[in-house]
Amino acid sequence: MNSNELERILFVEDEADIQAVAQVALEAVGGFTVRICSSGEEALRVAEAFAPQLILSDVMMPDMDGPATLIALRRLPALADTPAIFMTARVLPQEVEQLRACGAMAVIAKPFDPMTLAQQIKDIWGQSHA
Repeated sequence: MNSNELERILFVEDEADIQAVAQVALEAVGGFTVRICSSGEEALRVAEAFAPQLILSDVMMPDMDGPATLIALRRLPALADTPAIFMTARVLPQEVEQLRACGAMAVIAKPFDPMTLAQQIKDIWGQSHA
């Protein structure tokens, strides 16, 4: 496969129902390999071994929120430059700008369409890796 082709996604999301829907959307529809983490702490434990090409993270989570998780993951040398996308229901322009300032390449609105989520991610990836 092309080295610029996205294959491995680390998905950080605390809600089990969203995890399940997104996993089907990303694996069955999108063909990605997905590692789901239920918290920022779990993501920190498994991320280096999984070696994701992309971090997809919820914003609002207990304990470590999405931005705090991304900052912590970026402190790991292997993940310092790993692209990230946030998923959130809070998509006012100033909120999106704050998330981009934290290092996100894009923000996907929740609720998301499971049938188009994988293509949205592929499109974002393609724009940044053209």
